[in-house]
Amino acid sequence: MRLLVAQPAAPLHGEILIPPSKYHAHRALMLASLAPGRTTISARTTARHVNFSVSALRALGADIRSERDSWIVNGDHGFSPRSDVIDVGSSGTTLYFLVGLAALSDRPVQIVGQRYFRRRPIGPLLRALQRLGIKLEYEGQSVPVTVYPGRPRGGSIRIDGTLSQWISGLLLLAPFASEPTTIEVTGELNERPYLELTLEMMRQFGLQVDVREDWRQFRIEPGQVPVAGEIVLPPDIGSAAFGLGACALHPCKVTFRSPVPIDGHPERSVLDELVGVGVPMQFSDDGLTISIDHDGTPPVAGRLDCRDIPDMVPILSTLASRARGRTVLSHVSHVQLKESDRVASMLQLRKMGADVEFDGNDMEFRGVSQLHGAELSSFNDHRILMALAVAGSTATGVTELSYPHAYRISYPEFIDHMNAIGIPAAVTPRVRAAVLAS
Repeated sequence: MRLLVAQPAAPLHGEILIPPSKYHAHRALMLASLAPGRTTISARTTARHVNFSVSALRALGADIRSERDSWIVNGDHGFSPRSDVIDVGSSGTTLYFLVGLAALSDRPVQIVGQRYFRRRPIGPLLRALQRLGIKLEYEGQSVPVTVYPGRPRGGSIRIDGTLSQWISGLLLLAPFASEPTTIEVTGELNERPYLELTLEMMRQFGLQVDVREDWRQFRIEPGQVPVAGEIVLPPDIGSAAFGLGACALHPCKVTFRSPVPIDGHPERSVLDELVGVGVPMQFSDDGLTISIDHDGTPPVAGRLDCRDIPDMVPILSTLASRARGRTVLSHVSHVQLKESDRVASMLQLRKMGADVEFDGNDMEFRGVSQLHGAELSSFNDHRILMALAVAGSTATGVTELSYPHAYRISYPEFIDHMNAIGIPAAVTPRVRAAVLAS
């Protein structure tokens, strides 16, 4: 099977309902499972990575029910595993958060996941958890990891700031410790907005964290208990960015809508970046819509710092490949540690005629006036698939992408939304794809 994408026959037109944020969903589900009482999480997402969190939490004994567009979570019983093996699927967030929280259960469990986790770094987090007093067994600093029951001791630990998920995993666990915890961040501090999200979600559950002004030290008091409540998931700007990116490269008249204000998301800054490079977005006064009425002129070139928005690098790469002039995406080295090496994955744009170089830290593009269709790999990475699909929508001929269902990991509505605004995209058997691409 392949995903085939071609140029639209007419200007893009229509409306897209922005899906709920999976970043918020992961954190809310985990804290709700440990909060005595009933928590309602509204605006439920069907993203596969979030479903992995739901399944893993249920295997740990969490009481999570789906009702219409919400989850109802009863946290009265905490974690009492129904299985000795907890499968986190392909969700790195689920792995990084649950490998510590699983110690709050009443018997040992083994955390397992898909084979690709062998290349995702987890050693720094595992060592930090052990310094907190968590008993773990593992080989090669990767899954499978056996987690033994026992609340963390607490104390002072240090963790590298390369990936925010390592720090968030420690922050989510620290309130349950028996002694105060201090977390010091060393080296580069990447992805700070995701840490801000973690702390904000913890506060919504009544958990307190003191953070130093430079975000390199966190102090957490012991013995805290999360408080159940009502959580509404905001719209996922990271998903909307793919449709917004498509609109930036085509003549269009498209509206993006959300039932709650378009704010409170760690990738909110990408909207300002898009406005800054000339994407004509209009924001409604109530914060519920973004409208784009565009003549299709490619964005202007610029320098975008990607340290805090690593998940936006794929779609920003697509935009930079067509931007007018020289564009630099700086501080992108840590995106090599995601679902795929996303720098190498997006360098495939060269096969479409893009002019791009990588020096180990920055990607530099010189925009071209036209891309051409090519046969590319998504490496089973949802953001790579969607970003290359948007590139394919601007290219001559047909672009053919492997692992065509990867988009379901974070944005199940992606193909439907692209078709709805006029971009031809379809999953097709391999033989048929070869015929269409010839």
